[in-house]
Amino acid sequence: MPLPDLHSTRERLRHGETSAADELGAAVAAAHSGSNTHVFLKTRFEASAAEAAQVAAAAPLAGLPVSIKDLFDFAGDVTTAGSLALVQAEPARIDAPSVARLRAAGGVVVGRTNMSEFAFSGVGVNPHYGTPPNPCDARTPRIPGGSSSGGAVSVATGASFIGLGSDTGGSIRIPAALCGIVGFKNTARLTPLEGAYPLSGTLDTVCAMTRSVRDAVLAHEIIAARKVVRVDTPLAGYRLAVATTQMLDGVDGTVARAFERTLRRLRDAGARIDEIPLWQIQDLGSIQSTGGFAAAESYAWHRQLLAREGSRYDPRVRLRIERGAAMKAYEYIELQRARSAWVREVGQALAGFDAVLSPTVPIVAPPIADLAPGGERDEAFFRVNALLLRNTSVVNMLDGCAISLPCHAADELPVGLMAWHGALHDDKILNLAIQIENLLTTTTTTT
Repeated sequence: MPLPDLHSTRERLRHGETSAADELGAAVAAAHSGSNTHVFLKTRFEASAAEAAQVAAAAPLAGLPVSIKDLFDFAGDVTTAGSLALVQAEPARIDAPSVARLRAAGGVVVGRTNMSEFAFSGVGVNPHYGTPPNPCDARTPRIPGGSSSGGAVSVATGASFIGLGSDTGGSIRIPAALCGIVGFKNTARLTPLEGAYPLSGTLDTVCAMTRSVRDAVLAHEIIAARKVVRVDTPLAGYRLAVATTQMLDGVDGTVARAFERTLRRLRDAGARIDEIPLWQIQDLGSIQSTGGFAAAESYAWHRQLLAREGSRYDPRVRLRIERGAAMKAYEYIELQRARSAWVREVGQALAGFDAVLSPTVPIVAPPIADLAPGGERDEAFFRVNALLLRNTSVVNMLDGCAISLPCHAADELPVGLMAWHGALHDDKILNLAIQIENLLTTTTTTT
């Protein structure tokens, strides 16, 4: 049985069927349960209870619990970004704007969530603080996806209604897909980056994970301080594309079945879906052949910290950051120019389409044990990391927006459907996603 989303909980609050205190108590119980092992790096349950008691019932978030990734400043806390290298840093003086907006809307922060160190991995493994197990499988501990790993698990298990995170190459959408929840990556410029440790200033996006698309709309409106223009266009009113270049390569059986089943249902509901090559995707390898934005820009930020605290970094993360040292200034400038030209070409190829549909990630969550540090498992880690980031990172390079929503059957491991487009198509993507979610939740799901 799916957990109630924020909207339905607010309705219950209005009808006196629950209270903010009751909901916070349930969230705290979930946070203390075995399903939230390694999820929170710091909790503030007593403070959040006092805050919830002061929130007006009419506030958008009504005193309900939210979690924040350990990437964001929270006044009085040290922001460690999931690393040991920053544990001695000065506490934040003020909240990051995104955190402040959630609190001003009536959200109570129950804690800071675990993450891939410095947000530099789509797997979600953290050797310093432990890896939160994916709640989708009670028998086999599986990866949660990263880098917003703890936030995804907190939402999926009932410890929070909104998990504030970041997305540089898929760090919201990957854990959302693997944990069976919703993750919306907005156009990067719409949300403030201040008060969050950077990975790549070019690609970083502040965004959130939720239990439903309508909750994603609300979370985005709060974090971006803007209203989504809502329309009720039926699925028959959308023209959709499926990109066949790379996006469907190496898809495992569970993902393939869920994706094809979803496309069939969308077509049966009247949606027009065309397969297109979108061959420009294959050019990303050559465009980034001298290194990508994340390596170069993270090295520029970490260079001095590495000199002082390099031994305290996750070796896998350090390796990826230090690759940025090799990029020359002219190569970085050429990368910027090549990206701009590529964005224009993809925009032209997508003209006339309302969105592109793809599997969010091509595989279901693998076991944590298969990717633990050491020996051949390091090779497996980097292989899986690249696979998890492959589809989602296309949208970041496009400076676009995307949403991942669950499309798996009840007896399957979670699978995410990604709907995406270029910059500032956010409202259309969200409106489409509401229609897709309504279809998938009202249609009997069979394997």
